[in-house]
Amino acid sequence: MTPATGTSKAAEPTQIAWNPEGLPPFPAVALKALKLTAGTDTSLLELCNLIRSDPAFSTAVLRIANSPLIAFSKNITSVLQASILLGFRRLRSVVITVGMKAYLADSFTPLMRSCWHHSVACAIIAERRAKWSFRDKDFAYTAGILHDIGRIALASVMPGSYARVIERGADQPQDLLESERELCGIDHCQAGRSLVTAWSLPEEFLDITACHHDPKTRLPGTASLIPGSCALADALGFAVILCRSPRSYADILAEFPEPTRKRFPADAEALAFEIANEIKMIESA
Repeated sequence: MTPATGTSKAAEPTQIAWNPEGLPPFPAVALKALKLTAGTDTSLLELCNLIRSDPAFSTAVLRIANSPLIAFSKNITSVLQASILLGFRRLRSVVITVGMKAYLADSFTPLMRSCWHHSVACAIIAERRAKWSFRDKDFAYTAGILHDIGRIALASVMPGSYARVIERGADQPQDLLESERELCGIDHCQAGRSLVTAWSLPEEFLDITACHHDPKTRLPGTASLIPGSCALADALGFAVILCRSPRSYADILAEFPEPTRKRFPADAEALAFEIANEIKMIESA
């Protein structure tokens, strides 16, 4: 679990105009799932029908529903059965995870794998924090999966430029954003915000993608869990960019509310191992 290495050094032109419309489309089923926000019986049926219309998504959802991640006591044999047992919000977070995995499938370079591992680790941590603080754990998970979508897009569009960002490293997150702006013309937070707009995603994701590295912005509600979860994922070894002055697991954990902090293992390696196993289960589904 180390920052990405072996990234392509193919040179791009000095200036590439950022154009979210030029990116490969995010899977339609996952986009529609994100736009279904009500969580009612009607939207559950609509989401179920969306999944059933796509054989690849149907298969992936059934694999995850039958995996140790969900741990149902009986085999799940249909998308409708999975939908009823998982419920709308949990099912939607599964679909978003499957969608992100599918989005990366054709370009799973070491850099993209590192981005994927960081996003899933952040999602797992955010989900646990939300559960232990009685917040919406499924929204927290989805927000964690999507918070770095801008970085994934930059690395996809400008692999050579982003390889130089990786090689340069950073002392602090703000240094990283500055390097991205210098080498890519836009930072991953700005890119993420523009993608949320271009893809017409719910407004809640605007600030999550744009402000998770901004210490001056206080994200509201469940979204407030994302910056700390992102930092903790880095401290556990799921960082994309090497930080020369990394914050320790203990230091980041000390900033969490005490009831939540006590639920996390004191041993960082134990938690990192647990999260790595969850990532493997998702990847194998």
